[in-house]
Amino acid sequence: MPIVSKYSAEQQDQLLSQVLDIFESQEIPVDLCLMTLGNAVSNVIDRGVPANKRQQVAEQFSRVLLQSVQAK
Repeated sequence: MPIVSKYSAEQQDQLLSQVLDIFESQEIPVDLCLMTLGNAVSNVIDRGVPANKRQQVAEQFSRVLLQSVQAK
C-alpha cells in the first residue's frame, strides 16, 4: 500500500532539489552529504518529536530508508 503524504510531490521535489543543489554547487563529497543529512534528521526528530516517540519515529524512518534503497 503506497504511503499518502499530506504534502504534494511538487513541494517535496522542490525542497529536495534545493538541498541537492547546495551539495552539488559546493561539490560536497558523498560521505559529508550523508553525515550532514543524518545530522539534519536527528535534529528534526529531536526538535519536532516528543521524547517518548523519538525512537519509534527513528526506527520507522530507518525502515523506510532501507526499503527505498532495496527497491532500486
